[in-house]
Amino acid sequence: MHGLLRGKRLDANFFLDQVEKQGATAGEVCSYVLTTDRRMAVSAASKYPLTGWHHGFGDMSLQPDLDTIRFMPHTPGVALVHCDAVDADGKRLGIAPRELLRQQLDLLADEGYEIRIGWESEFLLHHGPRPVTRHSADYALNLPPKLHDFFHGLEQALFNAETPAEAIKGEGAPGQLEVTFPYGEAMRACDNYTVYRQTLQHVAEQRGMRVNCMAAPTDEVGNGLHLHLSLWKDGEPVFAAPHDGNLSQPLEYAIGGLLKSLPDLAPLWAPVPNSYKRYKPHSFAPLYMNWGSDHRGCAVRMTGHSHGRHLELRMAGADANPYLVAAAAIAGILRGHREKIAPPPPCPGDAYRDYGSPRLHRDLVEGLRAFMSSDFALTALGSSVLHHYGVAAQHEIDVHRELVTDVERQRGDVRA
Repeated sequence: MHGLLRGKRLDANFFLDQVEKQGATAGEVCSYVLTTDRRMAVSAASKYPLTGWHHGFGDMSLQPDLDTIRFMPHTPGVALVHCDAVDADGKRLGIAPRELLRQQLDLLADEGYEIRIGWESEFLLHHGPRPVTRHSADYALNLPPKLHDFFHGLEQALFNAETPAEAIKGEGAPGQLEVTFPYGEAMRACDNYTVYRQTLQHVAEQRGMRVNCMAAPTDEVGNGLHLHLSLWKDGEPVFAAPHDGNLSQPLEYAIGGLLKSLPDLAPLWAPVPNSYKRYKPHSFAPLYMNWGSDHRGCAVRMTGHSHGRHLELRMAGADANPYLVAAAAIAGILRGHREKIAPPPPCPGDAYRDYGSPRLHRDLVEGLRAFMSSDFALTALGSSVLHHYGVAAQHEIDVHRELVTDVERQRGDVRA
């Protein structure tokens, strides 16, 4: 549920005989893999309709998508295949992230559109207790040898896993790096991202390094997961700039729908309390739900030229699930298209002083409240999805409410 791969190893001969030849599922897993947090913790208080102590944590089956099969360079002799979660009747579970994205893609196809996306991933890399660079290495080419070796190893591993990166570079904080991926079909792009996260961790560990993909790993640093997207129809990009210099109508409606809808879907793209600590003034993470032309301070950035014009969504952090971010974006675009939602004027100046635009939620409590009370979220996603991810968000809130933080210790441990 958090964009991290979970599964099991199957004997290759069993897979070929039972799965590929006979069409059987690839075994079962405990359904709690779609209800646990990042540490695979089970909450007795969480009431997921799918499973829980009230249901005894039964199994669900794995239906392999054989189009996704690939070798993983860090596990020689092992192939990886993505699967869909299915119930006892062989029906795909609608709350599963991959299926949630598929449903939105199908709805988009019904309107005659396809979407192409590309990910831009930021993370921190540490060697021992320190970041791999002592200062910002944004666009730097004169990097330390250990970082060149890491870049080379990651590039080679991603290429061998059929997940090639488009570019790798230093970013704006000590030890912060960025990997961008080519544009492509949405499901494949999300599958590739999960392979990248697995590969990234292994390449770092091979070199005695550690990867941090928190949205806000420190008070000063934010890691984003930016989504670049464009709509296509009949093989042509519909966001392309008209000759008169105005926005194309599909682009107008996409921007309008995204700005109006994404605040209601915040738990899908900002799923934990830490997610909201990225949103600070002049941080390159947005503070308001606004848009602008080539404006990195806005939540929605219009960028590219002519046929390459597209949108970049800058709200999601490195802790987000790519399938859920993409599904939320498509839901917003569909709403904009169906309701013909025109966007407000673009932000003309400092996006962090755009006080006339709605502010992003300050915390997960606000985000969850908007999510659970939204008629749009209910209509776009369905009650089972709303309930499932609402329970997940509430679990994260409850866990954090019970913890005593370092800040509380620092501010409370004073002499009388």
